Amino acid sequence: MTKFHRQYMITMKDIIQEGHPILRTKCKELTFPLTDEDQFELDCMLQYLRNSQHPQIARRYHLRPGTGLSANQIGLNKRMFVARYVDEQVIHEYKFINPKIVSHSTNITFLPEGEGCLSVNRHVIGHVPRYEWIKVDAYNEFGERLVYSFKGYGSILMQHEIDHLNGIIFYDRINLTSPYLGF
Repeated sequence: MTKFHRQYMITMKDIIQEGHPILRTKCKELTFPLTDEDQFELDCMLQYLRNSQHPQIARRYHLRPGTGLSANQIGLNKRMFVARYVDEQVIHEYKFINPKIVSHSTNITFLPEGEGCLSVNRHVIGHVPRYEWIKVDAYNEFGERLVYSFKGYGSILMQHEIDHLNGIIFYDRINLTSPYLGF
């Protein structure tokens, strides 16, 4: 039985922090149709991202802003995540179930300022190498299998969240001997 329901509001107390074993667990695939519980959890996760990106709500509830949230970050061993970001004035929202990267560029990119994570409450220096573009095969909440293409920030975000579902935290990818070089 999940604590997440339609009226539940995820706050920072619900976000699992680094050191917890579930963040190092490869999450279990879901079957379709999704349960009501799965649907509620996805809805709550996406609402967290919306709330965290709304200045007044984020300030009122002390929410760290996020653009992605995987199920294991709220203690669920389920292969699903949500993403919400703005690209060229367009808001993109996704609910992904059982995602996997099926193709990618050979070119590597990174966020110049480095990556952050709701589950890592500290500054981590270094560049995280990511593919410039990727294709993701995933199911939506209705059980439809779709292939999505991402480039730029969207590509980096999706790789970050898929890593979470595989038990990988972004700093695992930083070259420790040359955090700003090495790729």
